[in-house]
Amino acid sequence: MVTWFRNVWLAVWTVAHGMVVTLITMCKTYHQKRQTFTDTYAYPEQPIKVKPRYRGFHRFDLTTCIGCEKCAQACPVDCIYIEKVKNPVGKGFRINGFAVDYTKCMFCALCVEPCPVDCIFMGSNHDLSCYSRDGCIVDYAKLPLEIAWGRATLNPTAVAESKVLHEPVWVQGEESPFEFTDA
Repeated sequence: MVTWFRNVWLAVWTVAHGMVVTLITMCKTYHQKRQTFTDTYAYPEQPIKVKPRYRGFHRFDLTTCIGCEKCAQACPVDCIYIEKVKNPVGKGFRINGFAVDYTKCMFCALCVEPCPVDCIFMGSNHDLSCYSRDGCIVDYAKLPLEIAWGRATLNPTAVAESKVLHEPVWVQGEESPFEFTDA
C-alpha cells in the first residue's frame, strides 16, 4: 500500500514540476520580452553563422571527380546517382550526372571519406527551400560552374535553373556529336 501511494505522489510531483517549468518559460516569453529568433538573426538577408564542422549540403568539384562511384557505394540510403561515360580521349570517365536526392539524404558524411580525390565534401549551406520534391534533387553536373565546383553557395534558384539545362556543364563548350548541319 505504501508503494502505491509513493507512486501516485511521484506521478503528481513530476507533472506539477513539468507544469511549473512550462509556466516559467511562458512568463519569460510574454512578460519579459525575450528576444525571438528573428530579432537575433536577420535570417533571409544575412545567413546564419554555422560551426566549422557543420554538415550542410554537399559541395562537389567536377574537375577532380574520376567517376569511381565509391561515394554512392558508401551511402547508406542510396541517395547519390552517378551517370558516367567512358572518356573518348585519354583514360577515365566523364561525369554526365552527379545527383543527390536530399529527400533521402541524412547528412551523415559517409560519402566524403571514401573519395580518393576529395571531390565531394560537406558544405556550410543549410537552406534549400523549394515548393516541390523535384527541387530537392540536385544534379551537380548540370549546375552553373561556380556553384557546382563549390565556389558559390547552393541556392534554390540555381537548382531550378539547372533543371532547364539539357546537357552537362562540361559539354557546353564542346561540339555536340548529335548536331546536324545543313550542307
